[in-house]
Amino acid sequence: MLDPKLLRTHLDEVVVLLKKKGVDFDVAHYQSLEERRKSLQIETEALQNKRKDGSKTIGLLMKEGRQDEAEQLKQEISQIGDALDALASEFDQVSHALDHLMMELPNLPDSSVPEGASETDNVEVAIQGTAPEFNFTPRDHIELGELFSGLDFDAAANLSGSRFVTMHGAFARLHRALIQYMLDMHTDAHGYQETYVPYLVDGAVLEGTGQLPKFKDDLFRIAPEDGGGRERYLIPTAEVPLTNLVRNQIVPADQLPLQFVAHTPCFRAEAGSYGRDVRGMFRQHQFDKVELVWVTHPDASWDALEALRSHAEAILQGLGLHYRVVNLCGGDLGFSAAKTYDLEVWLPGQSQFREISSCSNCVDFQARRMQARFRNAQGKPELVHTLNGSGVAIGRCLIAVVENYQNEDGSIRVPACLQPYLNTDCLKPASL
Repeated sequence: MLDPKLLRTHLDEVVVLLKKKGVDFDVAHYQSLEERRKSLQIETEALQNKRKDGSKTIGLLMKEGRQDEAEQLKQEISQIGDALDALASEFDQVSHALDHLMMELPNLPDSSVPEGASETDNVEVAIQGTAPEFNFTPRDHIELGELFSGLDFDAAANLSGSRFVTMHGAFARLHRALIQYMLDMHTDAHGYQETYVPYLVDGAVLEGTGQLPKFKDDLFRIAPEDGGGRERYLIPTAEVPLTNLVRNQIVPADQLPLQFVAHTPCFRAEAGSYGRDVRGMFRQHQFDKVELVWVTHPDASWDALEALRSHAEAILQGLGLHYRVVNLCGGDLGFSAAKTYDLEVWLPGQSQFREISSCSNCVDFQARRMQARFRNAQGKPELVHTLNGSGVAIGRCLIAVVENYQNEDGSIRVPACLQPYLNTDCLKPASL
């Protein structure tokens, strides 16, 4: 959530930055609410002072034996109480409207974020390796999955509908090996604490990281049929529970930064992606991801973003994959992010780069919603900064490995870093 003081003191600047992110802020509506809030505060304070002074006067009148005047003043003060109750009720309504408005506003983009309306305006900042050359027409992951009997979309559709997949044999083993490789890399080489988290969370937890209330349609909700019990949501990413580990806490400053890594399934309704990536397993309702989360001192968060990005890149470099890094433009930037680097891996089956990781600095935006703080040098509570990144998406990484390491006969070479997990240097379909 944005700092309300920022809107009150630098409204024009906020409006410009929101515009960079593609948001047209209703300034008139905000100002009317804010002016009414101030007016209600002033009216309330005036009536409270009047009631306080009247109570003192009643005491004096009673001492002087002027009972009739005291009783009349008591009636007047009673009416002040009714007026204060009405003001309090309206103040609550206005405050609720302001809170709702603030919860719907995205984070402001950093000055290093490029201008632009969509992903076509993202700026390439680095590229690693070169695309593999084949002396045959490369298969995509769907064709390779059929050759291995490793991917079954029809079986998954019979179980759950579209945008699900079942994996078998070599593909299931490769999927598991990728998870283990990433967790080992991030814990052993990069210093993350491996963490297991719930896959079901309360709505307040999703509010903390910014998925609610704005993106409710993208979530899977679990509600008891009888109306009793707690409503929960399936996590869209491990970022949600990992970041909320510091919710409503004051983290000791000497423990910063905190670095968490978790492997979880992720569940997304993909409400806004109708017609996109309907073929194959690139965009699923359920997929696995290894997620990285940092909780840092505010002075350290931009250096942390570069470190986080390098850790995600290390996975792709270890796998020998061709990829590029792009700095997302304002119009393509996520709701909670102040800046995001996307890592896009080369997929021969699509002959293009596709996103496999997003690494974002959310500065104090999520921390303010979660009330996650530390004590600064003066001992005063101050908001931490939070960052998150995919380290990386497992299914998309599997696609990249099988498509980039395929042979003409359909077999798949195993990258050296995965060979200890699979005990082989080549995966072969049953026909070979």
